[in-house]
Amino acid sequence: MFNLIYTIFWLITLLPLKVLYFISDLSYYVVYYIVGYRRKVVRRNLINSFPEKSVAEIAEIERKFYHFFCDIFIETMYQTHLSKDKVLSRMTFKNEELITEQYAHNKSVMLMTAHYGNWEWISSLAMHLPPDKTFYGIYKRLKNKHFDKLMSMLRMKFGGGSIETQELFKTMLTMRNNSKLGAFVMVADQRSAPQSSRLWMNFLHQETSVLVGTEQLAKKFNYPVLFMNVSRVKRGYYTCEFEMIEPDPQSSENYQITEKYMHLLEEKIKKNPEFWLWSHNRWKHKRPID
Repeated sequence: MFNLIYTIFWLITLLPLKVLYFISDLSYYVVYYIVGYRRKVVRRNLINSFPEKSVAEIAEIERKFYHFFCDIFIETMYQTHLSKDKVLSRMTFKNEELITEQYAHNKSVMLMTAHYGNWEWISSLAMHLPPDKTFYGIYKRLKNKHFDKLMSMLRMKFGGGSIETQELFKTMLTMRNNSKLGAFVMVADQRSAPQSSRLWMNFLHQETSVLVGTEQLAKKFNYPVLFMNVSRVKRGYYTCEFEMIEPDPQSSENYQITEKYMHLLEEKIKKNPEFWLWSHNRWKHKRPID
């Protein structure tokens, strides 16, 4: 099954990206107008997040999101044939010296990002960092083992590694004990499970359960935390600028790191909301009364 899926991806993405974007344009009409993929979830999320906007404004953001959603699917597939030279021109990074400066102080780094812009192409950061200090993408294993294998292979294409969430602490501990440094990127905007919701905060006008795992690990190892500020320059081109959230986590107040990350993300979303993953049922769980 994996070979079949990979072969299909491989054959389709032999087409030039311009042709694939044409397919994306056609797919948009199917996904949005005919299939209506998660339209109720998207519309509810947008209305609740932007109560000050009119129905027409919400509908415009919704249409732009679905168009971008189809582009992201195409760009992820295209990573099968995306060469190192092409990704260097399509995904650029600024201020990566903030990471290497921490390496010079014998510290690994925690990188916080979100499902905003193209979160898959940021794996190319591995090519901008010292090869002896591995860039790791942290992921939750997908239910479909064949698709999980495919995504892991794509994410490691540019020299980085992947660590399943449950193995992260063990890996970080082993690396520290062996005096090895690295960068760990966390896509930290998912909802937390109800039983593990330790922090609730107001995010986009809604009470939101927030993941605190990155902050907990940063405090445990005292690794600096940086925000990966991804922006879409134009179709198929992105930039990522790093911003320091906390250089000394053990001296910070509890949840200060997580709250700053969420505020940075919120401001990012407000400026260009169509590039965030609105189809995710982010507010499925409500805060317990007690």
